[in-house]
Amino acid sequence: MSTAKKARTTPPYELIYWPSIPGRGEFIRLVFEATGTSYTDTANASKDGINSVLSLIDAKSTTSGDGNPPAFAPPALKVPGEGKEGKALVIYQTPSILAYLGDKLDLAGSDEAEKHWILSHALTALDLNNEAHDTHHPIAVQLYYEDQKDESLRKAKFFRESRLPKFFGYFERVLKANEEGKGKYLVGAKLSFADTTVWQVLDGLKFAFPKELAAIEKDYPTLFETFYNGIKEEGGLKEYLASDRRLPYSEGIFRHYPELDRQ
Repeated sequence: MSTAKKARTTPPYELIYWPSIPGRGEFIRLVFEATGTSYTDTANASKDGINSVLSLIDAKSTTSGDGNPPAFAPPALKVPGEGKEGKALVIYQTPSILAYLGDKLDLAGSDEAEKHWILSHALTALDLNNEAHDTHHPIAVQLYYEDQKDESLRKAKFFRESRLPKFFGYFERVLKANEEGKGKYLVGAKLSFADTTVWQVLDGLKFAFPKELAAIEKDYPTLFETFYNGIKEEGGLKEYLASDRRLPYSEGIFRHYPELDRQ
């Protein structure tokens, strides 16, 4: 067994997220893969892995183990030895996990100011992520898409015509303003978790709204030509995106309903 393969079977980090979909867990996977950090993707590692997720969100639970408070929802990150009294630390909420890993994996900037800029950009991208999800579930997540299709059609129209330009225009400005990054990075001259987060949202949008993105990408050349194309060529990310570890989009946050796309 190779050293790299062996490292993947005995990792220090455990990601707890729903199996078979990229979802919000993908933002965590990308920082691991970009830095070559070993981790266990528990629910995808075995057929019984889903039990870790179900245990995490048990409504009767008062803890997520080892003295940690209960997690509200996945994704969650379990880190052996980093909690109280040397026990495991369990963190939930995507931005909280990203901020923690950013510090640990050198993806959080070079000083205090950059640290806060990076988190702010990541949070903005996650806002866009949530708005994309709401195009197919504008009323309630408990309802099927077919039960709210009329509302989805209206929501998607406003999202495409108003919200996408607002977010894309913002990130285009950020990239151009960061002269040190030369259009490839949002903050400074090296990769951060803001870059991987924004990249993942753009990639998901290209899947969910292919016609809309094809029509408007040219209006944001730095964001798509320089940034999007550049980030996916980063060493660890390039290998991951070409591997079977990269889960396909399906029934998660980003879904392709042709009727919600540009007609």
